[in-house]
Amino acid sequence: MFENEKKIAAMEALKFVKNDMRIGIGTGSTAYYFIEGLSELVKKGLKITGIPTSKKSEELCRSFNIPVDYNIKDIDIDFDGADEFDLYGNLIKGGGGALVREKIVAYNSREFYVLVDHSKYSERLHKFPLPVEVLPFMSDKTLENIEKLGCKASFRDDKKFISDNGNYIIDCVFNYTDPELESQIKMIPGVVEVGIFRHLATKIFQGTIDGCKIIDIK
Repeated sequence: MFENEKKIAAMEALKFVKNDMRIGIGTGSTAYYFIEGLSELVKKGLKITGIPTSKKSEELCRSFNIPVDYNIKDIDIDFDGADEFDLYGNLIKGGGGALVREKIVAYNSREFYVLVDHSKYSERLHKFPLPVEVLPFMSDKTLENIEKLGCKASFRDDKKFISDNGNYIIDCVFNYTDPELESQIKMIPGVVEVGIFRHLATKIFQGTIDGCKIIDIK
């Protein structure tokens, strides 16, 4: 439904990719358009090194002959999508199950550019279930402990979904996903990572029917 807006956001973000950059490459439907566009630039001679945030994105990059290297200490810009965002730059991510690697790459990047369609905006985070990656060991108890924070939680695909790291994803429905929940959930033993991204995004590229709106996060 919003495919054209996703593509618009991806194409605008590609304008910020420069020669010899080391860039994070996200996961998901909007990231696909970014990777596809990046491959065309690489064909024309652009030299970059990519750090994909999932096995799926890595396979896609390699199929497009985009150079990949995980042994990079300094990442110039990370380009990734989001499942929901607010104007403070708080994000919900992990709809594709890659939140751990996505957060590692975002945290270690000088800039983090978020590519979204207009439907991903909320005044406050509440529309998209919050993904939490957890260890399989005693995972039922981990889910119970997360629910004590006031949500309804369930294992994605009834534990059939396994992350690239070999873990389960729990999707949590809160009336309002307060960004402060990130630290509370991470305190629970068994939790690997939480899909709340705070203080990481530096620009949001929001595709609309009229073009791309770029939001600078202060």
